[in-house]
Amino acid sequence: MTEAAALPDPALSDPVLPELADKPQKKASPRALLPLLPYVLRYRVRIAGALIAVVAASGATLAVPLAIRRMIDFGFTQDSAGLINQYFLALVGIAAVLAVASGSRFYFVTTLGERLIADLRSAVFAHLCRLDAAFFDTARIGELMSRLTADTTQMKAAFSTTAALALRNLFLFVGAIGLMIFTSPRLSAFVLIAIPIIVLPLVASGRLVRKRSRTAQDALAEASAYASENLGAVRVMQAYGGEKAASARFHAAAEEAYDAAQKAAAARARLTIVVIFLVFASIVGILWFGAHDVLAGRMTAGLLSQFLIYAVLAASSLSELSQVWGEIAAAAGAAGRIGEILALKPGIVAPVPAVPLPTPARGEIRFEHVAFAYPTRPDDEALSDLSFRIAPGEMVAIVGPSGAGKTTLFQLLQRFYDPNAGRILLDGVDIKTADPAELRRRIRNVPQDPVIFGVSIADNIRYGRPEASDDEVRDAARRAAADEFIRALPEGYDTRAGERGVTLSGGQRQRIAIARAILQDAPVLLLDEATSALDSENEVLVQTALEKVMSERTTLVIAHRLATVLNANRILVLDNGRVVEEGVHSSLVAQDGLYARLARLQFETGAAALKPDQAAAE
Repeated sequence: MTEAAALPDPALSDPVLPELADKPQKKASPRALLPLLPYVLRYRVRIAGALIAVVAASGATLAVPLAIRRMIDFGFTQDSAGLINQYFLALVGIAAVLAVASGSRFYFVTTLGERLIADLRSAVFAHLCRLDAAFFDTARIGELMSRLTADTTQMKAAFSTTAALALRNLFLFVGAIGLMIFTSPRLSAFVLIAIPIIVLPLVASGRLVRKRSRTAQDALAEASAYASENLGAVRVMQAYGGEKAASARFHAAAEEAYDAAQKAAAARARLTIVVIFLVFASIVGILWFGAHDVLAGRMTAGLLSQFLIYAVLAASSLSELSQVWGEIAAAAGAAGRIGEILALKPGIVAPVPAVPLPTPARGEIRFEHVAFAYPTRPDDEALSDLSFRIAPGEMVAIVGPSGAGKTTLFQLLQRFYDPNAGRILLDGVDIKTADPAELRRRIRNVPQDPVIFGVSIADNIRYGRPEASDDEVRDAARRAAADEFIRALPEGYDTRAGERGVTLSGGQRQRIAIARAILQDAPVLLLDEATSALDSENEVLVQTALEKVMSERTTLVIAHRLATVLNANRILVLDNGRVVEEGVHSSLVAQDGLYARLARLQFETGAAALKPDQAAAE
C-alpha cells in the first residue's frame, strides 16, 4: 500500500477540532449571528446611511400605486387631461428618488458587509495565533483555513447583497401591508389570514436549510483539510506513486461536499416553490373578491388597482424574504462554525497582573521537580520529576536516546505547555507568572527542522524583528555562514524562498534559521541539533560563529551527535524524562553509563564507516 493510500479517509477520520467533539453540537440558528453584532455596531454611520436609503427607496416605491390610482380614477377624462402630465411628472420624480436611494442603499450595505468580513477574518486569524500549542497538536490546518476563508465568504454574501435585499423587502412588506389596510380593510383581512399560512412553511423549512448548509460547510472543510495535507507532502505522494489514490480520496470528499450542498439547494428550492405558490395564489383569491366589490360599487377600479399593486409588492417582498431567509440560514451555519473557534480559550495566557522579568536579563534557568505529559497522551509522562539549574552564560548540552524528553524540555521552557507538576524559573521568576510574550522575547530557538516562510530570504531572517536594517540582516547571515550562498541566489537577499523553503537545501534552511536567531540577540539560546543538516566544511564555519554567540548568553544544545557537545560546560543525560547522568564528556565516559554507551555506538559506527575508505586508499 502506498503512503498516500494509507492516509485516513476524510469520511472516517476523527473530528477536525477535537476540543469541540466532546461538546454537544448546537443547532445552527440565526442567533449564531448575534456574536457578530459588536463588529457591525462599529460602523453606525454606514448603518444610518443604509437605513435612510432603504426608507427613501421603499417610500418612493410605495408612492407609485397612489399616483396610479388617482390617474385611473381621475385622469382619463377630457376635463382632467392636465392631471395626466402632473401624474407622469410625479412618477419621473419618484423614479429619480428611487434610483438615488437604491444606489446609496447598495453602496452602504455592500461596503458594510465587506468591512465586517475583513474585520472578522482578521479577528479569527488573530485569535488562532493566540491559541496554545495543545490546540494545534490535534487541529487540522486545512480545516481551519476553510473556516477562515470559505465560511467567512459565505457570511459575506449574507451581510452584503443579502442584507440589502432583506432591508429593502422588509420595509416594502411592512409598508405595503399598512397601505393595503388603509386602502381596503375588508380585503386586507383576507391577506392577514393568508400570511401565517405562508410564514409557517418558511420558518419550518428554514431550520432544514440551516442544517443542510452546516453539513455542506463541514464537508467542504474536510475536503480542504485533506487537500492541504496531501499538497503539503506532494513530494512524498509522488515518490510513493500515491497520486491516483490521493486524487480518488479527494474526489470522494469533494463529492460528499457536493451532495451536502445539493441537499441544501434542494431544501431552499422547495421552500421557494411553496412560498411563491402560496403568495400568488393568495393574490388571485383577493383579486377575485376585489373584482366583485368593484362590480357591486363598493370600491373604484383605481382603488382596486392600488390595492392590487400593494398586494403584489407585499407578495414579491415576502417571496424575496423567503430566499433571503435561506441565505441567512446558510450564513448562520457558517457563523456557528466561526463562533466555535472564537469561543475557544487559549490554555497559555498572561496572568493579571504579570510578574515582570528582571532587567537586565541574566539567563539563569531552573527546573524544579517538573512533570509533564502531552494532552494527547495524558497517561504517558514525557518528563518526570526533572530538576536542574543552568547558570547565566553557561553552555549545557542535553543528550539522550529518542523519546527521552529533550525537545519537550525546550517546549516547556518556551511555555508552549505548562507542566503538570513542579515549576520552571527564568532569572528567578516562575514563567507561569510572567507574560508569555515577554518570556519568549528572551529565548530564541533554532529547531532541527527549521521553518522557512514563502517570503524573501531577508524577511525570513528578519522574522520576529521586522525593524532590523539590511546591514544587520547581512551581518547575521555572515555570522551564520549563509551570506555567500544567499548572494549567489538569482535576486540575492530578495529571492523568495518558496513555501516552506522548498527551493532551498536542508543546510541552507538551517543556516537561515541560525541567522534569524543570531539577529534576535536573546539572552537564552536553544539549539536543537542546529548543525545536523550542514556538510563538514560549513559545520565548522557555523560552529565557529555559534561559539562566539553562545559565549555571550545561556545556551542549551540538544545533541544527537555527541561530537557537537564535546566543548559544553556541562552535559545532562536524559532518559525516560529524568536526568540520569550529569558531567562533562570525559567524566561521563568514565562512568560507563548511558552516555558512554551512546558515545561508543556513535564513535564505533563512525570508525566502521571509515574503514572501507581507508582500504580503498591503501
